[in-house]
Amino acid sequence: MKKRILAIVMTAAMVFAMAGCGSKADSKTEGSAAAAESTDTTDTSKSDSDELEATEITVFAAKSLNTVMEELITKYNETQPNVTVTGSYDSSGTLLTQIQEGAACDVFFSAAQKQMDTLQNENKLVVDGTRHNVVNNQVCVVTQSDSQTKVTGLDTLKDAANLAIADGSVPVGNYTRKAFIATGVLPETEDSSAITTQEISDALGGVEINECANVGAVTSAVSEGANEVGTVYKSDTYGFEDKLKILEEVSYDLTGDVIYPVAQIDNKDADELEKKAAEDFVNFLISDDAKTIFDKYYFDTNVTD
Repeated sequence: MKKRILAIVMTAAMVFAMAGCGSKADSKTEGSAAAAESTDTTDTSKSDSDELEATEITVFAAKSLNTVMEELITKYNETQPNVTVTGSYDSSGTLLTQIQEGAACDVFFSAAQKQMDTLQNENKLVVDGTRHNVVNNQVCVVTQSDSQTKVTGLDTLKDAANLAIADGSVPVGNYTRKAFIATGVLPETEDSSAITTQEISDALGGVEINECANVGAVTSAVSEGANEVGTVYKSDTYGFEDKLKILEEVSYDLTGDVIYPVAQIDNKDADELEKKAAEDFVNFLISDDAKTIFDKYYFDTNVTD
């Protein structure tokens, strides 16, 4: 009898022990599965990179932008190192003609609304939704830093021995002509850009005028002493502080706002990646990072888009 009881107790103990081992094994298996599941879970909180693949875009920009654009491109490449941005700089009128004649261009950055309006309304080459007003600028009368000129501004340009002014098709040349009209030096006309250099010379009492192809040529002519005075943008005096002296910052009341619009251009030869990079660069140019750089180069970023 005692042997039977002992056998029963031992059997029960073995069953209990086996049940316990099975429970631990199941627990271990479940724990391992949970750990594996945890390890395999992908972290979706990290967003995909916006860095573009290698491509190249061409930017046609007004001559007065060539210095600031180089720093802007460098800044842009900090976040988009695979995008090569190639700048082509000249007067906005010249660049407009090149685009109209089929030159490959992804982004156009004009020094005036007129050229952009032509591309958008007549040529239908501006990509919808990508046009933005970026900066304002100011026409200035300048002379060489050590000049003894009697000229003090627009009102006394007739006292100059000679004068450098951009062609009427160049925005700064047209804005200068508008200022002459506003001050009464020149008569009202439907198209101020059509006013000839000879007409300006006659209105100023026969002053010799050097008609320049772009604002960079005016800046060089005055800073190097080839011409006594000239009209440039305020931004063009950046880097020439030791060579140029501003005689007058011409009021917007006389010239009107000197707005620089930018837009992506419908480049028929561009692939989708190039088009995406062009749009991305346009968006960068209206960013706060870009505004900080424009301010540094004497542009006015307080504009309405």
